[in-house]
Amino acid sequence: MRIGFIGLGVMGAPMARNLAAAGHQLTVSLNRSGLPEGLAAQVVATPAEVARASEVVITMLPDTPDVERVLLSTGGVAEGIAPGALVIDMSSISPIATAHFAAVLRETGAGYLDAPVSGGEVGAKAASLTIMVGGPQAEFDRARPIFEALGKNITLVGEQNGAGQTCKIANQIVVALNIEAVAEALVFASRAGCDPARVRQALLGGFASSRVLEVHGERMISRSFDPGFRIRLHQKDLGLALDSARALGVALPNTATAQQLFSACAAQGAADKDHSALVTALETLAHHPVAKGGA
Repeated sequence: MRIGFIGLGVMGAPMARNLAAAGHQLTVSLNRSGLPEGLAAQVVATPAEVARASEVVITMLPDTPDVERVLLSTGGVAEGIAPGALVIDMSSISPIATAHFAAVLRETGAGYLDAPVSGGEVGAKAASLTIMVGGPQAEFDRARPIFEALGKNITLVGEQNGAGQTCKIANQIVVALNIEAVAEALVFASRAGCDPARVRQALLGGFASSRVLEVHGERMISRSFDPGFRIRLHQKDLGLALDSARALGVALPNTATAQQLFSACAAQGAADKDHSALVTALETLAHHPVAKGGA
């Protein structure tokens, strides 16, 4: 299949490589960096040219304004997309904006799916991403072979555009609150004089066990905060959650607390650290660092 890919960043580059490895012909446009090493693709100048060369256009971009610019601005995908083509936005952005983008693209005769992902850089490289999709069943079925080259857990959440983005926001709420809970537990245990590494090992065998405790708990103890998923990106996602909740009249008190802790980290210069570094905000409040040796 002829696939256009826009957004060759930390996540996008390995995703594009996996599509090429599956035999798809890629066309890309470049922005901040050059063509990723090892990626075989035709390079064109604008998103419109990407669209003209492609049956399917995938976007994997940081935030809502980036997607709007690539899709709808002068030289954007909407200018070059052909009737019958399919746009798949795999970014994590506003569900409300997504519905608008989909409506504009559908006026051109193109299809549209929102399909944000979870799994981070590791999942992108391993083609094991969780993919949450919003859009018509027929378009989902058409895109299924593409999704299968990128991920393992692939779900059509709803046939309305924006459903995938809503599911991704829910995912980010769960992840943030789990990170905060693990951080609180380890700070508490360490301050009480226990070895947090042994506490984590014990908890992994009980009902408190989770992927966050396994991976991010180890990061907190070993101080390995090189970014897998950056704090500033999780701040963006929780901002979407809180904005959407306000529009829906829903209270998300613990999400708001997690957002404040991320903001405290960002204020201390940690916005580009891994989101497991949220623990440092709680360490500051406790005036106690998590350490393997306990108190």
